Amino acid sequence: MPKPILFAIDDDPTVLNSVDRDLRSRYGRDYRILPINMGKAALEYLGKLQQRNETVALFLVDQRMPEMSGTEFLAEAIKTYPQAKRVLLTAYADSQAAIDAINEARLDYYLMKPWHPPEERLYPILDELLEDWKARVRLPYEGIRIAGTLWSLASHQAKDFLTRHQIPYQWLDIEKDSSARGLVEGVSADLSKLPVIFFPDGSVLIAPDIKTLAEKVGLQTQAGLPFYDLVVIGSGPAGLAAAVYAGSEGLKCLVVEKGAPGGQAGSSPKIENYLGFPSGISGDDLARRAVSQAKRFGVEILSAQEASRIFVKEAYRIVQLADGTEISSHAVLIATGASFHTLKMPGADKLTGAGIYYGAAYTEAMNFKDQPVFVVGGANSAAQGALYLSRFASRVTVLVRGEQPAASKYLVDAMNADEKIEIMTDTDLVEVRGGDKLEQVIVRNSRTGETQTFDAPALFVFIGVRPQSQLAADLVMRDDKGYIFTGPDTMVNKQPPHGWTLERDPFLLETSVPGIFAAGDVRHGTNHRVSSAVGEGAIAYALIKEYLKTL
Repeated sequence: MPKPILFAIDDDPTVLNSVDRDLRSRYGRDYRILPINMGKAALEYLGKLQQRNETVALFLVDQRMPEMSGTEFLAEAIKTYPQAKRVLLTAYADSQAAIDAINEARLDYYLMKPWHPPEERLYPILDELLEDWKARVRLPYEGIRIAGTLWSLASHQAKDFLTRHQIPYQWLDIEKDSSARGLVEGVSADLSKLPVIFFPDGSVLIAPDIKTLAEKVGLQTQAGLPFYDLVVIGSGPAGLAAAVYAGSEGLKCLVVEKGAPGGQAGSSPKIENYLGFPSGISGDDLARRAVSQAKRFGVEILSAQEASRIFVKEAYRIVQLADGTEISSHAVLIATGASFHTLKMPGADKLTGAGIYYGAAYTEAMNFKDQPVFVVGGANSAAQGALYLSRFASRVTVLVRGEQPAASKYLVDAMNADEKIEIMTDTDLVEVRGGDKLEQVIVRNSRTGETQTFDAPALFVFIGVRPQSQLAADLVMRDDKGYIFTGPDTMVNKQPPHGWTLERDPFLLETSVPGIFAAGDVRHGTNHRVSSAVGEGAIAYALIKEYLKTL
């Protein structure tokens, strides 16, 4: 496959040569650098590249050119290559040009000349943009293919795992695609063993468990060391924040994650109220950036590994994995977060992954294009899911138990403004029906008692939060809902908790056991917001650092 292209456009030969030199020095190995001195000539060349099925990764364009401005060029160029990243060069802080480019050409960044030294002022910016581009781009397909059926739980789990890790794949539905069915029959006579996953190297996995899939795609599943300064359980915003700080200060840190980075936030199609991202950011993008940042500081992240138990052995804190592996450390941070409540009505378990999905709007939305879907829940996650689903579904009906959604105002306003979304308040989901797949939902108005039956190929559930604290149930103090007590909440009649062995009281985010901390949605008193979880993770690390000083 030809290398992706980095386009550099500037009418000043001196500047263009400088751009060309700096781009080749850093990116010449992985990208083809194309310097052009005229905007119109560059647009003509883009047409030829498109005909040859070549890919443009980034445009680096001067704003003030004689034939057309950089903004005008980018507005035209994105019609041909909408996924390419866009950077505008200006001779000074031209905020109006940047604003125009953001509105007209969806500008990613504007950069002032001169940019030297490039190691400080150019490469960090382009590195991040190109990393984003690689995570999102759809190249001529040569990657992983997952063959299965839309109503297979195992197929859904494999898709969701790769989606949450931002690993590209092609979905092949053997019920709709005869060639896909033939492909599967060529390697497996038993069509009940799904999914079948094909890899670019010619290898095949038949109905693999998630750990096997994780190992195959190159994710780490085994700890590299027998002992760590800190083990973080969970890679949601709280866990990743703590890991980044721990790694940046030289601690040997391991993160254990049974699913995918980001926790509940990782499944959010778009978070619009997170500081520093005025255009919003998807939960998996935020998680990917945090994972990249943590790994850069030497943090190890285990995927598809569940921590099943924590116990204390002399001066050490031991984390036992579901496969029996034990990992020793000085300190442990429980950042396992919370999960959505599952439906308790008859038949719901059987239909999970076969029309009923917990979260997963990002993974399954495309499969219900031009079909009506239902969302259960009224908080931020449900609203974000509904807004994303409305981009594909013919209609999205949101079932809310209360008088109005509990989501943030900007999300409620966005749902009300979307013609494809209907919000049904004072509404309870009372029954689901279907054989091998979901077929109908029955709802009841809590005010009038009236019931209604709807045909429903898909139901996305975003109700409640259940803390994932079972691994420490026999070790640390929890409230009656399972949230972990920390700091002052562990005190009994102003006295340290039973079994506390230190002269000091527990730190703010320390549990009832010294050296074991909790942060994020699993902690008693949390407010279930991404920014709060990140803050708690940072504070937890600061307290862990103080704890380690006493050892």
